Amino acid sequence: MLRKISIQLSVGLCLLLTTMTAASAEKTLTLMTHDSFNISKTLVASFEKDNDVKLRFLKSGDAGAALIQAILTKDNPLADVFFGVDNTFLSRALTAGIFIPYRSPLLTTIPPSLQLDKENRLLPLSYGDVCLNYDKEWFKKNNLSPPADLIDLLKPEYKGLTVVENPATSSPGMAFLLATIGRFGADGYLDFWKNLRANDVLVASGWKDAYYGHFTSASKGNRPIVVSYASSPAAVVHYAKIPLTEAPTAAVVGDRTAFRQIEFIGILKGSKEPELAGKLIDFMLSIPVQEDIPLQMFVFPANSAARLPEVFTKHAVVPEKPAEIAPSEIEANRDKWLEAWTNAVLR
Repeated sequence: MLRKISIQLSVGLCLLLTTMTAASAEKTLTLMTHDSFNISKTLVASFEKDNDVKLRFLKSGDAGAALIQAILTKDNPLADVFFGVDNTFLSRALTAGIFIPYRSPLLTTIPPSLQLDKENRLLPLSYGDVCLNYDKEWFKKNNLSPPADLIDLLKPEYKGLTVVENPATSSPGMAFLLATIGRFGADGYLDFWKNLRANDVLVASGWKDAYYGHFTSASKGNRPIVVSYASSPAAVVHYAKIPLTEAPTAAVVGDRTAFRQIEFIGILKGSKEPELAGKLIDFMLSIPVQEDIPLQMFVFPANSAARLPEVFTKHAVVPEKPAEIAPSEIEANRDKWLEAWTNAVLR
């Protein structure tokens, strides 16, 4: 009897040790990203199963804050892969030397215009255009033509109609500031902003406050023009409690009225799983994930072969000629531009 119990205990102990060994052998891959990142759970589960790995997400504030944290911890990286660097921070990220090159085979499906790093340390994953949005019903009721260009905001009849985000505290706010620099030049953008201030522009701290706190189409506010995204009308239709056949808002996407934010993904130097990290990037650029992106984060997929959801094809637009500023120029002048903007608009 005792021998039987001993055998049973030995078998049980072996099973326990086997289970513990298997559990400890499971690899973990960490993706560091901004707070707005999202992906369907079924896709995550698929990657984990196919690669025998546990995928961990480390959300670290907005894109700028997350990047700064990655740079500060570069000698002991907190993650294997980083997503969320955009073209306004691209030069800073590359200069910091925290990414290693990786040429994904799926780069052939991504337009060259989105591939800003020739060494493939950062690969484009998605993009979106920051621009003016307006409340169509408000302009119809008030018998006023909606804006078609940034310069329209300076007209007397547009006084007190616009709300923007502070570029020092908001990503779309910074993108819109860059749109004005791309449109009016580094020597002319401040004149535009001074005139916009004189025309009673309202500056909100962030997108949520501007859109849901002051925009007439989404709040009890009194501003029918807001800085948002060219895909925002599609989001309004998608989330509407009562089905809509037409978006109640529209985006202004004339020449050099928008700024294109491109978001990148890369392998962090010091990753203990660089091969798996490469597989994760391939996965993120694959059709299933790229087709998941629009309705998860309301931006466009970088992979040109990805099909867009119907709500995007019907209600989202892509500017043909967005304002352009080189990432190196942004990095060299960001602080100067922000300080000059703050002095001209807030003081």
